Amino acid sequence: MPASDYEHILVEFPAEGVGLVRLNRPRAFNALNGPLMDELMDALAAMDRDDTIGCMVITGNEKAFAAGADIGEMAQATPVEMERMDFIGRWERLRAMRKPIIAAVSGYALGGGCELALACDMIVASETAVFGQPEINLGVIPGAGGTQRLARTIGKALTMEMVLNDRRLSAAEAAQFGLVNRVASVEDYLNQAIELATSIAARAPVAVRSAKAAVNMAFETPLAAGLAYERERFYALFATADQKEGMTAFLEKRKPAWSGR
Repeated sequence: MPASDYEHILVEFPAEGVGLVRLNRPRAFNALNGPLMDELMDALAAMDRDDTIGCMVITGNEKAFAAGADIGEMAQATPVEMERMDFIGRWERLRAMRKPIIAAVSGYALGGGCELALACDMIVASETAVFGQPEINLGVIPGAGGTQRLARTIGKALTMEMVLNDRRLSAAEAAQFGLVNRVASVEDYLNQAIELATSIAARAPVAVRSAKAAVNMAFETPLAAGLAYERERFYALFATADQKEGMTAFLEKRKPAWSGR
């Protein structure tokens, strides 16, 4: 779908190698409905295929990254209807992206919005960011990774409090517990996310994709299997032109010119 046809997102290319997607339902605090998530995944998939893009950024606005899923879509749904809609499947599509994705979060990141940020590879937060999983107030639980990704990031006890008792984390607390990479002012958080994305996009593309896959494998397998996967990826990169260029440039004391091959 051409970017001009999107209704619920805005697509930008703010720096070399960087693709930016803005969630654009401001009146609904960027609540995540099916059409928005479909557009988001479509835009990210296009960037993931684009050789000129090395890193992506997802953001909302200053007041809300995303204040949750659109409850009106699911309030009266049956289990069969929820399965047929496959709303949660959109988060799995995000997990399958090969290139790094940074969430630039300001204001509310609640419920599905928190899970969307968690599904990204890094998070840059503004000082007003608030993270939470308030689904318990609606008689349900997180369904797009909230119980699993949070527990793997901040530990069992705090995850239990967030999921069972609607504990919210401020940006400072999120940084303290390792949920976000950095906290910046409201005026600068998006710039810092774009700067981080630009720095990553300037590195060897095949190695970046391999590094992302290897780090993610640490959350999927026992240590021995993860180490074996890392080793295979490491050896495989010696078949790339970028490995030869990177090591030659190091020895020649010059900046490497990556080809992505």
